[in-house]
Amino acid sequence: MARSRSSTTRLLYTLRSSIYPSSTSPIAPPSPITALLHLHRHYSAAPSLRAKDDKEPWWKESMDKVRNIGISAHIDSGKTTLTERVLFYTGRIHEIHEVRGKDGVGAKMDSMELEREKGITIQSAATYCTWKDYQINIIDTPGHVDFTIEVERALRVLDGAILVLCSVGGVQSQSITVDRQMRRYEVPRVAFINKLDRMGADPWRVLNQARKKLRHHSAAVQIPIGLEEDFQGLVDLVQLKAYFFHGSSGEKVVTEEIPADMQAMVSEKRRELIEAVSDVDDQLAELFLSDEPISSADLEAAIRRATIARKFIPVFMGSAFKNKGVQPLLDGVLCYLPCPLEVDNFALDQSKKEEKVKLSGTPSGHMVALAFKLEERQFGQLTYLRVYEGVLRKGDFITNINTGKKIKVSKLGRMHSDSMEDIQEAHAGQIVAVFGLDCASGDTFTDGSVKYTMTSMNVPEPVVSLAVSPVSKDSGKQFSKALNRFQREDPTFRVGLDPESGQTIISGMGELHLEVYVERIKREYKVDATVGKPRVNFRETITQRAEFDYLHKKQSGGQGQYGRVCGYMEPLPAGSETKFEFENMMIGQAIPSSFIPHIEKGFREAANLGSLIGFPVENIRVVLTDGASHAVDSSELAFRLASIYAFRQCYAKCKPVILEPVMLVELKVPTEFQGTVAGDLNRRKGIIVGNDQEGDDSVINALVPLNNMFGYSTSLRSMTQGKGEFTMEYKEHSPVSSDVQTQLINAHKPKTAE
Repeated sequence: MARSRSSTTRLLYTLRSSIYPSSTSPIAPPSPITALLHLHRHYSAAPSLRAKDDKEPWWKESMDKVRNIGISAHIDSGKTTLTERVLFYTGRIHEIHEVRGKDGVGAKMDSMELEREKGITIQSAATYCTWKDYQINIIDTPGHVDFTIEVERALRVLDGAILVLCSVGGVQSQSITVDRQMRRYEVPRVAFINKLDRMGADPWRVLNQARKKLRHHSAAVQIPIGLEEDFQGLVDLVQLKAYFFHGSSGEKVVTEEIPADMQAMVSEKRRELIEAVSDVDDQLAELFLSDEPISSADLEAAIRRATIARKFIPVFMGSAFKNKGVQPLLDGVLCYLPCPLEVDNFALDQSKKEEKVKLSGTPSGHMVALAFKLEERQFGQLTYLRVYEGVLRKGDFITNINTGKKIKVSKLGRMHSDSMEDIQEAHAGQIVAVFGLDCASGDTFTDGSVKYTMTSMNVPEPVVSLAVSPVSKDSGKQFSKALNRFQREDPTFRVGLDPESGQTIISGMGELHLEVYVERIKREYKVDATVGKPRVNFRETITQRAEFDYLHKKQSGGQGQYGRVCGYMEPLPAGSETKFEFENMMIGQAIPSSFIPHIEKGFREAANLGSLIGFPVENIRVVLTDGASHAVDSSELAFRLASIYAFRQCYAKCKPVILEPVMLVELKVPTEFQGTVAGDLNRRKGIIVGNDQEGDDSVINALVPLNNMFGYSTSLRSMTQGKGEFTMEYKEHSPVSSDVQTQLINAHKPKTAE
């Protein structure tokens, strides 16, 4: 009793000291009654401090139990199937439906009719669910490279990700692209090897591929019990337990002891896991090197530290379609992926010349949110926001930093695929949707007290163009409305006007990308559109340096025009970040400095239209060294025109060449058709850069000009009796051969003559 009273006294003394921190004189421990009186007076006098003390543990615990994750993979690896199981096991949906919608319903996350018909994900879809008192916000992303922007913007706002790999297909072309995107946005991730029930499943081959092709420092945290049709369950290498999945939908997870015949393999793989984590975690390395027993808790904590630091990727296994391994994967998301407080997010302070500012990521800071995705709905624009700091409440006024406009938040909700559930407020770390915000994808919103903008996401340049026009002239208004909407929603979808033909040109990431938008114009806006032949987005560039000296002089009554520019043009070095550079190296004031920006504007304008085939000129540096002006006749217009004519005069001397988009094509065909397919790639001027064997299939990687790839899916089907498949993504723009350049220039001449 005496000891208990003594500890209580010490506690109250500590409280008293915290209330009066300025007191430096030694004070005898007060009596418990005196300390309680002091405590009462302190709390009565400082209600705001009391509220802070009460509130801090609330949001800390709340944010610790939030996970923002994305599910990304190569096309047809089972992302949407996995998400469907996650929603079922967490109680968000009560029935499992398959991706292609054969039962007339389709997967919850593929809410668009086109997605259910084609069996692919076109738009990323957001949802949230609860697992073991944790809130998990999930974004299911497309696998097809044509919709790569959906993956970019999802990864931009997420704290962690699941990289799904097929146990048969292994690491495929889009797996590499998605992994590259995860690295770009520094997203910690876990890997999930799916489809262990399929013929030819080999998770260890896939794990080795991930280490070689993706340079992953990874190890399995589970091993399968059986494979292919004998796949029964999993052994957890951290907890040393075996999991079996019973029930009609695998909802009952039964924990058992590890089968006796697997003990040796489990010991070997667990040691491999411990060694891999010890390489990147000092605390575990100390235990490992001193030969101390490593408990499950030690190993789990080490894996979490290494995963959040992006030094290690734990590998889970299972079969989403057969309802095995999904619940342990969810446990892994909670254990190993970070909460919003464990991720560093930075903003640029516009009031301090874009100084980089680290956000606290807590609800107690200024409200900062990023609009990362837009959707047009029946009642207006729906904007997806990630709240990075502060609290966003319904009825608040928020400021769009990019436009300066102040907007009221009239409707706030959380998304569950295509349905929205109203909420009153959202704090830092949450992903929400707001109706009625007039903004573009990538805009930053704050409460007006700070001028922060979030760093932008990477938007790849479109590579394919189509001419489109409405069949009926009466539907022109709806047609324009559709194009404007899609352009706002998707930064990789561009709309322009051909100055020669007057046609509307749409540009995107591939044939499928544009085909989907044309189909959506028809379905969602009831507008039939005629589509022209796909046009490749060529570019032009120069190969050598040449000098220019041009005098623009015009006198026709009244004020004349006079401007002279001298200098040179040269190609930029390979790998330059900019595509056009202008440099003023003029000594003296031969040209007044007020005209220099207009000279640059003239050169930039001229570079938008190369003289070979009328495409923009890239990788060019223009240097101004001298010039002349007239006291009366020189003007902004005179120098702009002088620059345009100087560019045209000098361009031919620089030996210009045409650049074409080259695609990285990955084909998977039965070995018997390998020779035929390789021969066809050669005819299309493709260069084969890799050829691997996967069971009975050959995997061919090739670089092929996009201009030679139109209609390839039909050709491949006929060559392989429908058994071949391919994916392609943009690699780079490369010079065309001299004969192709001549053909393109000759084809362009009649257009310019018109």
